[in-house]
Amino acid sequence: MKLNLKNPLVFFDLETTGINIVSDRIVEISYLKVFPNGDEESKTRRINPEMPIPPESTAIHGISDEDVKDAPTFKAIAKSLVAQIEGCDLAGYNSNRFDIPLLGEELLRAGVDIDLMKRKFVDVQTIFHKKEQRTLSAALKFYCDKELENAHTAEADTKATYEILKAQLDRYPDLKNDVAFLSEYSAFGNNVDFAGRVVYNDKMQEVINFGKYKGRLVEDIFREDPGYYGWIIQGDFPLHTKKVFTTIKLRSAFNK
Repeated sequence: MKLNLKNPLVFFDLETTGINIVSDRIVEISYLKVFPNGDEESKTRRINPEMPIPPESTAIHGISDEDVKDAPTFKAIAKSLVAQIEGCDLAGYNSNRFDIPLLGEELLRAGVDIDLMKRKFVDVQTIFHKKEQRTLSAALKFYCDKELENAHTAEADTKATYEILKAQLDRYPDLKNDVAFLSEYSAFGNNVDFAGRVVYNDKMQEVINFGKYKGRLVEDIFREDPGYYGWIIQGDFPLHTKKVFTTIKLRSAFNK
């Protein structure tokens, strides 16, 4: 089934030094950009993470320190990457929980200002798990009757994800061929930040979603516990989470 698109939809996958959104880095990014008219363009880039790639990560994706020693840093390619995804919606496999948050962190570290939260996200894994409860390789076999060759390479995983989404639309008549619908269907909740440390309540107010203040309004805690904001900023939290807390802090100060 051809995707019904209003905006270009970028399927992408990251290979990384590990799975910690705060401390790990991208070593490879691959994307497949699908245009509303059906045209496609793809690109894969190796990236020097400026840190050693752990052997256990190399064992998964096959990318070693030697492979990326002459590759550009993420900061060097960040602006050109943003130019490619500007105005696009994003899709991936487990992308809402990992790839998008990590990409957001890398962009913030590179000093490139793009508000990814304004885009629609389609997570093919979420759709799959709601429907069938399988892995990416099993999903490709189940929906497309294909074997996933070169698994855990960004390019193969990206193309497989695209094929699976089209097959899901063919298989499930209740799935609308509409990115807004698919984004909502595969949404990772009412998060304000990628990590879900802050969420919206039913009144669209920002609420803390962890720790001793879970369920409390962020603005209320800033008033009651003046040191809380400093603890967040100095703590081991994702940059995007800190950015969200800072935005609320500045807004609160302005509205006094």
